[in-house]
Amino acid sequence: MKKLLSLMLILSLVFSLAACGGATEPKEEPKQEDTGAATEEIVPEEGAELVVWESEGAVGEWMKFAAEEFTKKYNVPVTYETVGHTDAPKKLQTDGPAGLGADVFAAPHDHLGSLISGGLVLENFWPEEYTEAYMDAAITGTTYEGTLYGYPSGIETYALFYNKDLVKSVPQTWDELIAQSKEFTDKTQNKYGFMMEVGNFYFAYSLIGGYGGYVFGDNNTNPEDLGLNNEGAVKAGQLLQRIHTEILPLTKEDISYDVKQSLFNEGKLLFNLDGPWAVDAHRSAGVNFGIAPLPKLDNGQNPTSFSGIRALYVNSYTKYPNAASLFAKFATSEEMLLQLFEKSGMLPPRTALLENETIKSNEIAAGFLEQAQYAVPMPNIPQMPSVWEPMGAALSTIWNDNTDPKTALDAAVQQIKDAIATQESSK
Repeated sequence: MKKLLSLMLILSLVFSLAACGGATEPKEEPKQEDTGAATEEIVPEEGAELVVWESEGAVGEWMKFAAEEFTKKYNVPVTYETVGHTDAPKKLQTDGPAGLGADVFAAPHDHLGSLISGGLVLENFWPEEYTEAYMDAAITGTTYEGTLYGYPSGIETYALFYNKDLVKSVPQTWDELIAQSKEFTDKTQNKYGFMMEVGNFYFAYSLIGGYGGYVFGDNNTNPEDLGLNNEGAVKAGQLLQRIHTEILPLTKEDISYDVKQSLFNEGKLLFNLDGPWAVDAHRSAGVNFGIAPLPKLDNGQNPTSFSGIRALYVNSYTKYPNAASLFAKFATSEEMLLQLFEKSGMLPPRTALLENETIKSNEIAAGFLEQAQYAVPMPNIPQMPSVWEPMGAALSTIWNDNTDPKTALDAAVQQIKDAIATQESSK
């Protein structure tokens, strides 16, 4: 009976695909082949051909390589088309229903909510396998309302850059960082111990989260529960004011990204809070630098930096959901993600690769990956855009005007609530 039911499911899938012709309706999830294997597996549809979208440059070269290797293994032709991963979600809104979209495409995780609300992506076919093999942040970022959709390919977060020629020892706590910075800081000589973009919520969240603040409740899924003005968030505001008073006596406007970069390159900055996008410029400037996780807070907790998760998704309008899902899995295998790291430097979110010698021997990558273990993915629900501006304004007045953090954060949370209510009423 089990074999008969399995055969009926397979025949049903074949007939439904044949009947659809053009990709005008979202496809059902891929069906499992009853092979008796311990791990769920699927096989490509007969005659399957795939199109994949990925950004250009080194990551595009990797995608072409993955496509070629997949074709060798499964005899399924794969065509790579250059579509930026931040552009793909919007392009799919029109191309998907028209049958013109890629079968598999790369996108940042914070677009997931809109992709799902538009009915544009299929679920991950192997959720348990991925949950076991990937960093928690990668799984959280590509999960929506309890369902895993993405196939994570990269993780990006920020950490602490330090000048090896000037720093006595890598600080393990913020107290240690502040103490070293005090000794080095001399405003008259334009020398500073530490810098970060203090008015940028993306970076400041690391302190808020480390103290127990949060954006939305229920693991960033409940927009009715805001944790940006709780006791932890207030403590983060107080730490920022301490940093301002003791080691960084500049206005928010004077601490621009370019200023930080220049000072670090010139040997006039000990510590710089920044991301992997800053590595090449510092290398080109000949700076002898290292990367370390953010120092622990006085509550003993690690700061929870925001992370961005890059992932592959399967277009719900694909004519070949089996082949597309299989390609997404193949491209995010350990072997392929190691290739991606070697070709582009993108950090792989598979936990097993943390112990890979190629990555462990890369000091820069290892530093970012250590911080990534404490990172929190930016919320992927549609209400998140309402957060950035009010929080930026609150951080600005906390820093520049020494406004009581509780007062400033209460005002920001009210603005966020009002913006979300307006958003909901316009639906």
